[in-house]
Amino acid sequence: MAPANPIDGGAVAVRLRPLDEPLLSPSRETVKGAALANPRPPTPNSKPTRESAAGAFTGNLAPKTGLAKGPEAIATAPGWDESSERIVLDDTRIRRALMRIAHEIVESNADLDPLYLVAIPNGGVPLARRLAVNLEALAGCRPKLGIMDTTLYRDDLAIRGIRPRLRITEMPSSVDEGVVILVEDVVSTGRTIRAAMDALMDFGRPRSVKVMALVDRGHRELPIKIDYVGKNIPTQPGESVVFRAKPAGESEEDVLEVAVHSMDRVADHPRSENKAGESS
Repeated sequence: MAPANPIDGGAVAVRLRPLDEPLLSPSRETVKGAALANPRPPTPNSKPTRESAAGAFTGNLAPKTGLAKGPEAIATAPGWDESSERIVLDDTRIRRALMRIAHEIVESNADLDPLYLVAIPNGGVPLARRLAVNLEALAGCRPKLGIMDTTLYRDDLAIRGIRPRLRITEMPSSVDEGVVILVEDVVSTGRTIRAAMDALMDFGRPRSVKVMALVDRGHRELPIKIDYVGKNIPTQPGESVVFRAKPAGESEEDVLEVAVHSMDRVADHPRSENKAGESS
């Protein structure tokens, strides 16, 4: 009886590897790396890959500095059309809205002595200054005016993972027993107003806190009520509301306006961080 062949292993066939054959076949990553190192020349009928298309987009947008950020990213993106911006409030209509709000504040507050306007930078600062002038013209007394940054009280600092840029804070006195009106340019989600309420508690215990906004664009995520609003502007999630203050000269006030940008045509482009757009 012939001895059993240990190589056969019963019914399982085992192949002996020649000495000149490599131990392992090249992996997928190795083949891909070789293809990247020695790319094939393009042919007339070849289609651009996703990487080459993205590189062409970035190169056309900013060949030296990379992908543009901020308003430049919107204005220079392919498909951007300046006609997609519409002015919803010019300086004249903003002045009328602030005067109407001043009348509402006077009517709803019998005593204006404890009134304290707290502006949220940056857009709330010029609005609060004009509102203080209107209140002085109507009631004969100028309310206290402060500026309070809310950056360190935002609830998305850990999510964003970047060091935020702090803005100015100028509070002339505490807010104890004061009737505080938070002044903001554009309110949307309500998160900036929530952060402002948290920051306000570091300056005392006010008698009451109300919110004034030039524009309420909706899309609320927190139960924040706007007590004095200049204009309600329903917007789509793909739109950005921008508040601008243009310098008019040394002896004149800044020219204010509010515009709505349509972002539908640049959906593939990263959206710039716009405080007024969110913003609040």
